[in-house]
Amino acid sequence: MATVALVLHNDRPAAAQLAREITGWLAHRGHAVRIPTVDAECAGLGEHGVDTSELGVGADVAVSLGGDGTMLRAIELVARAGVPVIGVNLGQLGYLTEVEPAGILDALSQFFTGSYLIEERMMLHVSIASASGSISVTEATALNEAVLEKTVSGHTVRLDVEINGSYFTPYATDGLIVATPTGSTAYAFSARGPIIAPTHRSLLLTPVSPHMLFDRSLILDAETSLRITVDGYRPAALTVDGRQLGELHEGDAVICTAADFVARLVIFGPRDFHRILKSKFGLSDR
Repeated sequence: MATVALVLHNDRPAAAQLAREITGWLAHRGHAVRIPTVDAECAGLGEHGVDTSELGVGADVAVSLGGDGTMLRAIELVARAGVPVIGVNLGQLGYLTEVEPAGILDALSQFFTGSYLIEERMMLHVSIASASGSISVTEATALNEAVLEKTVSGHTVRLDVEINGSYFTPYATDGLIVATPTGSTAYAFSARGPIIAPTHRSLLLTPVSPHMLFDRSLILDAETSLRITVDGYRPAALTVDGRQLGELHEGDAVICTAADFVARLVIFGPRDFHRILKSKFGLSDR
């Protein structure tokens, strides 16, 4: 029998209802269900609650019930353990999710019979060197991006960039985004960065409203190490896949590299990236 981890959006009643339905279906077939304690309590499934550190240990698959934000959270919780994730779209855009709510039980049946594919996505590792002590977290991982942004309206922040240990240039900007190919269609997309096929391996550096002549994105090799240091008295807020980690001050830095593990997304047939782009962004056929 399998062990299935469920991660759900805590503010969507539909996610809680679907979690109860899935849990009953799995339990009836002898499968074990794990749910983060907070999620389990929201869904009325407290007996299945576990600490997030235990969620992916020995699990066969995780199911994300929500939108892309819930999918990012599920991946952050289980990717290091190599657990594949099925995304159920209870959000709006649903760019990362594969399955609609009505199809999740069929999808689980297919998974248990081996009728699925795994799509691997590069993840980002973020090391934080905070000499100021303003951020206690020392590392984080992301499927989409790490962002350093200004904190004071009407002012830019100065960020110095090193590439593979060599100084590149200072940026006077509203922010800098370091994204994976998956993240190229997230915040970097809204900052007019390029779209990169999600199974590619690379780092994307995109400035947000730069106040300088050089305003282009850089697509860098996946083995690149990017160091971004705050220069000057204006702080920069650090956000990793939507998680606000705090502020960096002068001399504080982040180092971004490819993670040594990948996100494993469950798909049920070859994924047509160009078709998904057309659908999600409303591109029309001739």
